[in-house]
Amino acid sequence: MVRKYLELIKFSHTVFALPFALVAVLAATGGSPTWHDLFWVIVAMAGARSGAMGFNRLIDRKFDAANPRTQNRPSVTGEISVQAMTWFVVASYGLLVFAAYQLNSLAFWLSPVAIGLTLFYSYTKRFTPYAHLFLGLAIGAAPVAAWIAVTGTIAPAALVLGLSVLCWIAGFDILYALQDRDVDRQQGLHSIPARFGVSTSLVFSRVLHFLTVGLWFFFYDLAQLGGWFFFGILVCTTLLIWEHRLVREDDLSQLNMAFFNMNGYISVTMLVFTILAIW
Repeated sequence: MVRKYLELIKFSHTVFALPFALVAVLAATGGSPTWHDLFWVIVAMAGARSGAMGFNRLIDRKFDAANPRTQNRPSVTGEISVQAMTWFVVASYGLLVFAAYQLNSLAFWLSPVAIGLTLFYSYTKRFTPYAHLFLGLAIGAAPVAAWIAVTGTIAPAALVLGLSVLCWIAGFDILYALQDRDVDRQQGLHSIPARFGVSTSLVFSRVLHFLTVGLWFFFYDLAQLGGWFFFGILVCTTLLIWEHRLVREDDLSQLNMAFFNMNGYISVTMLVFTILAIW
């Protein structure tokens, strides 16, 4: 049953957001977070992400059942009941709020904002093709929240890092949505691929990732990180270029590799080079 819940929330995709939250923790504390803060930041991240994914699966059951790619999800097959998913979402968000309370008052009072962002995203594909940007906003809030969690303040560097994650996530979510563009059209769901087609979607994604790189350099300057981080940005930029070479208008066969492998490498690489830069 544990495996089914991990499948429900796509646990492997944690590799996208968590490393950037840890980048924020390290940059905000000069590489010296307390074990208390580090533990509760990770717990808060787990609660936020589990709640968001659980809620998304809960309200999208009808759409997922009609999509060949998603029709075997445990939320669709009944392996996890509606009641169980509901309690799972409530418990996950409760864990987020409790973790925020353990950190500081600003984190605690802003925790409903984090919950609201993740809940709202799940509805956006029902009315706007720019739902990818709202996903980016929900996940991009993670490094900002992590910064608040360990400092009790909001800094420009945190906002820039969060904005870079917004652009990065939205850019590769557009690529991921290419595989569902026909099904989305049939179901009346909205996305950039469903609205504009493959060619224009690739342009949107490339522009967003170009902005991502620029924001990474801006964060590097604001956070005053060393040469290792600068080199890490160059490595991650190379990985982004490679990602876009894998996905072409006439060949989407490497889409899953571009989505999961490349972006997983990018987030972990950024964390590793942050550690090298600070320590």
